[in-house]
Amino acid sequence: MYIQRHLEKQIKKASGYYPVIMVCGQRQVGKSTMLNRIREKERRYVTLDDGTARRLAEKDPALFFETYGSPLLIDEFQRVPSLLLEMKRIVDQKALAGEDNSGMYWLTGSQKFHMMKNVSDSLAGRIAVFDMSSLSAAELDGRKACFFHPSMEHLCERMQHFQPKNIHEIYQRIFQGGMPKLISADLDRERYYMDYVNTYLERDIKELASVGKLSEFYDFLVFLAARTSMELKYSEIANAIGISSPTVKEWLSILERSGIIFILRPYFSNITSRLVKTPKLYFLDTGLAAYLCRWPDAQTLEFGAMDGAFFETYVVSEIIKNYYNAGKRPDFYYYRDVDGKEVDLLFTIGNKLYPFEIKKAKSPNHADRNFSVLNKLKMDVQPGIILCMADEMLPYSRDTWYFPAAAI
Repeated sequence: MYIQRHLEKQIKKASGYYPVIMVCGQRQVGKSTMLNRIREKERRYVTLDDGTARRLAEKDPALFFETYGSPLLIDEFQRVPSLLLEMKRIVDQKALAGEDNSGMYWLTGSQKFHMMKNVSDSLAGRIAVFDMSSLSAAELDGRKACFFHPSMEHLCERMQHFQPKNIHEIYQRIFQGGMPKLISADLDRERYYMDYVNTYLERDIKELASVGKLSEFYDFLVFLAARTSMELKYSEIANAIGISSPTVKEWLSILERSGIIFILRPYFSNITSRLVKTPKLYFLDTGLAAYLCRWPDAQTLEFGAMDGAFFETYVVSEIIKNYYNAGKRPDFYYYRDVDGKEVDLLFTIGNKLYPFEIKKAKSPNHADRNFSVLNKLKMDVQPGIILCMADEMLPYSRDTWYFPAAAI
């Protein structure tokens, strides 16, 4: 069973303007499935996981493109990034001849850290890059694509397509995650994630010279999963795993660029130097994080010590997926000062500041207590939003509203 992806529309639109489309994301989020689903009949498909095709691409890029022609979909492109130069030559040659070169090549890859090394230089102005994640709640619900804008007007519009869910349904979704194959097929969840982690470690991570023992990297992955939605403390991680702080930063970069985690940057202001500058970490697929933390079922997770951390991770990851599906880069922050005053999410648009708090409760009290600290930033602070388990969008006070997390 194929679940329609919101990114399809963005891919088709960009393919009408750009010669090359690149879709990046962690393994098994459905990149190849989606592109194969929407590709034209004349667009050929080749995967560089195939040894024969990969050898041809490595030894004779010109013959590779002569063999497969265009339009072409190249899967696992990061295995032979040297193809970029030949691709640039072909694309430019067609443009110089006055021919339409739009949508010639579609690329997918699960290792953005390899793919992006030469893209900006080789294909600047010729390529549209999209990030793709596991299935979003909106996709699973069959809701239409609707970009998450923080204004009251847009939030009210989102409520028109809202499908209420109780707390148990939310945690079941958190526990399950959004991997398409796990949802569409009758697979054992434990076995699926075990194979997924082994594949990720052995195929993606093993190829990186910066990673020594895979067992240490696995411990690192588990340690981070247990700290999803928390601040990144490099020395703490380094001491726990037995690696150096520079190695921690390098491995975090690997996880971020391969789409496993998202690092939320703190909000900076020139007005005050009392802001905490430590970023926060979120897993993009809550099912993977729950597996790594060894939570046995959704109910245990819901009532466990990490219930709040996973709820916050779910909300933030859903907003990130919404940005990805709209073809946009996530553009929000979190706020914390040295006095411990924290606001979970801050959206900035022009001179306007939109504060959001995330709470598991249905009608949390005092959730707006830190919004007032934002006034010192001398910006136009908009009504605060409390993302929670409310059944509808309701005012908490004159300047604060409850908003259902299930409506994201």
